Amino acid sequence: MVPSCKGLSYMERLKVIGTCIPTLKYWRCRGDMIETIQILHGIYDAAVAPVLPICQESVTRGNSCRLVKSFSRYEKRKYSFTQRIVNIWNSLPEHVVNSSSVNSFKNNLDKFWVSQEVYYNFKCDITGNISLCQLE
Repeated sequence: MVPSCKGLSYMERLKVIGTCIPTLKYWRCRGDMIETIQILHGIYDAAVAPVLPICQESVTRGNSCRLVKSFSRYEKRKYSFTQRIVNIWNSLPEHVVNSSSVNSFKNNLDKFWVSQEVYYNFKCDITGNISLCQLE
């Protein structure tokens, strides 16, 4: 649709258009983190919200609201919501996790993730400070 983007790859088009259009993978991860903060703050009814166990051990790294990742024997459970969010949530810094409201969480999350490679490259994974890209 944009004439100057003709012949460019998907990632190059996103970079040319600007920061207003990140990848769908980025939006999915962002949505998962917003759901997680809403569950942990009790915005959802406890009867329907999934249980997200918080690590009770004192940790020296990460945030104070680290989640426990349970063992999953089957592939079906491995990619469920409660399993896929744990690593991403645990990689967030303290100031993002301890936001006072959902809107401030969104703003802090966007500021923290602005430099993530997954913003333009759907083959990358969101991690703490760096992005891990899958090589073809």
